[in-house]
Amino acid sequence: MRLLYNMAIALFDIAIKIAAPFNVRASLISKGRKAVWRQLSDASLQGNIVWIHCASLGEFEQGRPLIEAIREAQPDYKILLSFFSPSGYEVRKNYSYADVVCYLPSDTKRNARRFIKMANPKLVFFVKYEYWYHYFKELKREGIALYSVSSIFRNEQIFFKWYGAWFRKILSCVRRFYLQDEKSAGLLKSIGLNNYVVAGDTRFDRVRAIAAAAAVLPDLEDFAKGARVMVAGSSWPADEAILSDFVNSAAKDVKLIIAPHEVHEAHLAQLEERFRVPVYRYSKQKGNIASDARVLIIDTIGLLSSIYRYGSVAYIGGGFGKGIHNTLEAATYGMPVIFGPNHLKFKEALDLKELGAGFSISDKKDFLAVINKLWNQEDDKALKAAGMAAREYVESKCGATEQILKEIGAR
Repeated sequence: MRLLYNMAIALFDIAIKIAAPFNVRASLISKGRKAVWRQLSDASLQGNIVWIHCASLGEFEQGRPLIEAIREAQPDYKILLSFFSPSGYEVRKNYSYADVVCYLPSDTKRNARRFIKMANPKLVFFVKYEYWYHYFKELKREGIALYSVSSIFRNEQIFFKWYGAWFRKILSCVRRFYLQDEKSAGLLKSIGLNNYVVAGDTRFDRVRAIAAAAAVLPDLEDFAKGARVMVAGSSWPADEAILSDFVNSAAKDVKLIIAPHEVHEAHLAQLEERFRVPVYRYSKQKGNIASDARVLIIDTIGLLSSIYRYGSVAYIGGGFGKGIHNTLEAATYGMPVIFGPNHLKFKEALDLKELGAGFSISDKKDFLAVINKLWNQEDDKALKAAGMAAREYVESKCGATEQILKEIGAR
């Protein structure tokens, strides 16, 4: 099985090299991996090194509370942050809390030994789904503490199949798993692993911190005053079709703040064309939003997590595509969230649904039914109850970061 694994890694490396001249993502991975050795050499890492690895940007948001808490508790520690995907590295390569940010070289025995020797970490954290055989084996061989953070397991993963014995060896290299839920604990127990703690998901700590430090945007506050405002985050065309149809026929006190996932000019122009009510781009109205504005398109990056506070209902995009985006950034403000059908792999969305704080839709008809329930002109009990359930859910799940820090002795 190890031979097959090594062959798969080698084939992936070859595919990346072949595709690099024609594919931006492949080119970034190829160049980034080549630069790793120079980055580590130039950094001359010494002292207490903490290495945190994330697959991509989503996993980074789970690892981020831990990174920043370690930096605060142990300012003399050095932080090495690695990524597998360009979606993480290219966005966070200048992340100020890390001393070194780099790509993770492909999982070969040679690369693992070289990387770990140069980094010489004291503590290592891999976030959520990342399990690499040679890196894990080398860390165990060197006696370096390896922790899996915000881990979550499912029945269909190869670790729990009759033919998954070799892959289970990878898990045996982890000193402790900090799991998101009890189901994952049961799965690990079923294969003889008991070195786990159900700590929860560190993302909850992150969204609470974001909300506490959210930017105040007076112009959006004025825009929202006296209106029923929906904030749509990370929308895609299928989401935007439903939202525009709704707003075009809604009462005048209904307003929409929409932050599309894609903010290039062609898509922004297309989005504007969908609306028959006054629509403006935020970048052109900032500081002086037109009095007749019914729709604001957020055409800048980095504001969404602060903007949710100005709505009473949130719509989370992506549910008619590959999967919904972050529901927690909205829920932490105590607002119900609406999303499309592709949400079943997102535990927090399922939890919010069960608590009456999340609502899934399959089409415009479903959407209108939910809105009519939440924005009942005569009674806002449903809206308040859903919002309170959302806020209490996030608050009840916070604390994973602090638990991890205490257990590893960094607090």
